[in-house]
Amino acid sequence: MTQFFYIHPDNPQQRLINQAVEIIKNGGVIVYPTDSGYALGCAIGDKHAMDRIVAIRKLPENHNFTLVCSDLSELSTYALVTNQSYRLIKNNTPNPYTFILPATKELPRRLMTKRKTIGIRVPNNAIALALISALGEPILSCSLMLPDTEMTESDPDEIREHLEHRVDLIIHGGYLGQQPTTVVDLSEDSPTVIREGSGDPTPFN
Repeated sequence: MTQFFYIHPDNPQQRLINQAVEIIKNGGVIVYPTDSGYALGCAIGDKHAMDRIVAIRKLPENHNFTLVCSDLSELSTYALVTNQSYRLIKNNTPNPYTFILPATKELPRRLMTKRKTIGIRVPNNAIALALISALGEPILSCSLMLPDTEMTESDPDEIREHLEHRVDLIIHGGYLGQQPTTVVDLSEDSPTVIREGSGDPTPFN
C-alpha cells in the first residue's frame, strides 16, 4: 500500500521525516520533492528498490543515477573531485544542478555507468535536505519523469493517480516546477552542459 504524507515545505515535521526514512531503510521506494520537481528515491545499497525505480521510469541500461546529498562533505566518499570542480560545485549549490563526476571505489559497481561516473547533487529543498540528514547518507535518486515525457512531475495528486501501489510513499510537499535539473559533466578537463534545465547553465559555459 502506498502511504501519502503531507509535509510542510518550509518546516518539515520531524515525525513524518523519520517515518519516511524508516520506509527507505526497509527497502522502500519514495516520491519526494526537490528544487526541480519530484524525484524517486531509495537507499544506496538496495538493488531491489533501484530495480523498481528502473521499471517505473523504463530507464535504459547504464542510466546515470544521482546521489542526492545534504552538503558537499559526502562528495569525496563517492566521487573524485578536482580543485576546479569542487569550486564550481561549491559556488553553485544548493541549486537545481546535477554534476557528473568520476566515481570512487566506494560506490557500488551497479551504480556506475560504463564511463564509471555518478551524478551528485545538493538540492535547495527543505524536505529533501531533512530526509538526507535523518537518513545519514545520500538518497539514490532520479527525477520523476514518467515514460515518454520530458518534464518532471510537479503535482503530488497526479503522481498518486499514476503511481499508487507502485511506490511505498508519496510525500506531498507542495506543487512544484516541471523542469528537471541542469546536468553538468565535470568528468573531463572542462565542464560540459549536457542538459539544460532549471539551473542557469551560464557558470559552466
